[in-house]
Amino acid sequence: MLKRLARVKAPASNAPWICARCRQKSQFDRKFTSVAAGTSTRDHASSPSASSLYGLTTGYAKRDDETLRKVFDDARFWASFSQKSKVNPPTGIVGNRYLTHPDGFLDFVTITLHRCERIVRRVSSAHSVQEYKSMVRDLDRLSDLLCRVIDLADFVRGTHPDRKVQAAANKAYAIMFQYMNQLNTTTVLNDQLKKAVDVPEVWESWTEQERVVAKILLEDFSRSAIELPDGARQRFVQLSNEIAHDGAEFVDRMAPATPTLTFDSTRMRGLEPGMVRMLTKWGKTKINTMNHEAQMALRYVDDAEVRKEIYMAVRTANKSSINRLEKMLRNRAELAKLSGYESFAHMTLENKMAKSPEAVNQFLNALIEDNRHQVQEELRELMELKMTDTKSNSPPQIHAWDKFYYTHRLISNMDMKLRSPDFLSAYFSVGTVMQGLSRLFDRLYGLRLVPRETQPGEVWGDDVRRLDVVSDTDGHIAVLYCDLFSRDGKTPNPAHFTLRCSRELSESEIQDAAATQHPFSSPVEAATDGMAVALNPQTNSYFQLPTIALICDFSSHHPPRPALLNFNDVKTLFHEMGHAVHSFLGRTALQNVSGTRCATDFAELPSVLMEYFASSPLVLALFARHWETDAPLPQSALDQRLAIDTRTKAAETEAQILLAILDQAYHSSLPLESSFDSTKTYHDVFNKYASIPEPQGTAWQGFFGHLFGYGATYYSYLFDTAIASHIWSDVFQKRGPEGSVSRDNGEKYKNEVLRWGGGRDGWKCLAGVLGDARLEDGGEMAMKEVGRWGIKSRRA
Repeated sequence: MLKRLARVKAPASNAPWICARCRQKSQFDRKFTSVAAGTSTRDHASSPSASSLYGLTTGYAKRDDETLRKVFDDARFWASFSQKSKVNPPTGIVGNRYLTHPDGFLDFVTITLHRCERIVRRVSSAHSVQEYKSMVRDLDRLSDLLCRVIDLADFVRGTHPDRKVQAAANKAYAIMFQYMNQLNTTTVLNDQLKKAVDVPEVWESWTEQERVVAKILLEDFSRSAIELPDGARQRFVQLSNEIAHDGAEFVDRMAPATPTLTFDSTRMRGLEPGMVRMLTKWGKTKINTMNHEAQMALRYVDDAEVRKEIYMAVRTANKSSINRLEKMLRNRAELAKLSGYESFAHMTLENKMAKSPEAVNQFLNALIEDNRHQVQEELRELMELKMTDTKSNSPPQIHAWDKFYYTHRLISNMDMKLRSPDFLSAYFSVGTVMQGLSRLFDRLYGLRLVPRETQPGEVWGDDVRRLDVVSDTDGHIAVLYCDLFSRDGKTPNPAHFTLRCSRELSESEIQDAAATQHPFSSPVEAATDGMAVALNPQTNSYFQLPTIALICDFSSHHPPRPALLNFNDVKTLFHEMGHAVHSFLGRTALQNVSGTRCATDFAELPSVLMEYFASSPLVLALFARHWETDAPLPQSALDQRLAIDTRTKAAETEAQILLAILDQAYHSSLPLESSFDSTKTYHDVFNKYASIPEPQGTAWQGFFGHLFGYGATYYSYLFDTAIASHIWSDVFQKRGPEGSVSRDNGEKYKNEVLRWGGGRDGWKCLAGVLGDARLEDGGEMAMKEVGRWGIKSRRA
């Protein structure tokens, strides 16, 4: 379809990927000079090699580095830094000049619809070879216009605190979404693109990236049932609407069969006394099975029977949740059959790296075998611990309700000081970690994060920071908005949002902008709604810069102490910045394949790989220092903290494998059978593959919300984790730990993977970065090979 949403939140994203061995410079490997107002283009090193201590070669770079830490850690410094721009006129949300007030959304939609209609008319009337040659870029521009409104409006309506702005964004989203659906069922666009593809002269004239986009658009049109007979198409639309409705209901209304449990308070021994008092009335302790206290009880309560009762309740969804899920699965199966596919998984995986459910299962089975021994080792440790609790001579059995309890006991036996939440956090202020990310990106890719004053109306909260991404060879290449601190009404889920993609502006669209009335200072600004662009001096063409928002929910600072992160928060920030750097460097000429718009089962690779960097001692040495004393993070403390992460890694991996297998089973042809029972399927999978049996009577699948958003692709996070572990060991650690901060390694990874966005197949990317031609064509054996790699520890 014309609107291709590029997901980025755990675990996934979407579209194809990257070349491997080609050493030729493509049209995208150009030198860019910023032309955005106020953009920093200073201090671009002539050599790509990393410099001394932190890759900071000049006073400008050092000053930017120091400022970066202060704008996040020092409230007074930030107030002074941002005050300079308060007197300027409003610039609009994220620099979009239309969005200086709520009614501006309507203006933005109106001008965008006019632009879209001009393109639709041009594509519809095309008949000459020359007109067909420009068709992919025309359709990509049409897609970009839709995304500019839909992506930005969707972000604003869920993030901006002003209700009037939310309402205006919501209306803009609804108008453009309806128009998009109308276009996706407009047969003339599909017919014209097919005609263009079938003309040899046209096909030969297209770049590789244009051919990839043409293929993507044709596949998306096909998946929207555009070629089905009228009756079948109406049924397709009906099923699609029901799936969307039932899926949203499934996620929003999932609930347990037993909402609360009550126990004598005397049976709560082990749980923190203050929590017990808070939950107890007249000697009875009430546990809400969907709240935090249920999870705490499973970890701390000594009474095994109490834990069992809580576990059963926590793992059993109510009948309504199960019914919604089963209806969605049946409709998906029918939709796939209507479209000519064996199953929904076959339909979904056709354009992913895996290609088929058979290949996914090859991968998952290989991963199970690789993981089995370590799972048994972890289980043996838990059984030895349970032996100390029982007086029975018979070997103890670890039940499902024992797992969390004894795992917590095992970890608690480790170094006690690591359980203090502030011990490691003192070395990870938000500003320090952001400074570290900038230093790491400078070492690997020649990129720096440069703080920039925000203009009035540009951001949606006082805590939002703007960073310009500056390359030592290409100048200003992206804009990043960091909304990292918690506030009332804000989502707690970390996320990366693409507010605008990279794309090359054609001369014709600049001329179109020049020929219309507009409030901008130049046609280029009018063509990009006033947002940042970059000039390619070699071809005299302009690129719109990727604009990214990074959302987290970290606790705010309490002066004089800055906001401090625990180690999991650090890994979260590194993970999200992995998506961001993919957007920074995947600056393609066509927006349909820019940045994170790659195959769903490849989109998490950059973010998962960044978690390995977060655990690397050499990377942490770049920045991890005590907020008050400036002392470096002790190596022994890091070793002990990482040991905790690896203690239960195999069990966590097994849990993800089980869910990925279940996802594949649910999206097979099973739901078409009259006897289909999702609970039976759930227990069949767990009984066959789980190292700890799942007790009969549970029905946890009613809580598996990812089945809606990631149907048939839940394996993706595991898949990308296996790939990331191999790239980490075979590229960044091949010649020793120093490889984690090596520019040569960073350039190899950037050139083989990141810079292509979704413009080339992921298997070719993987073959290139690893130097393994056997992977280039993918297929079931390649999937099995990735499964054999397994998932290694995130450690340098």
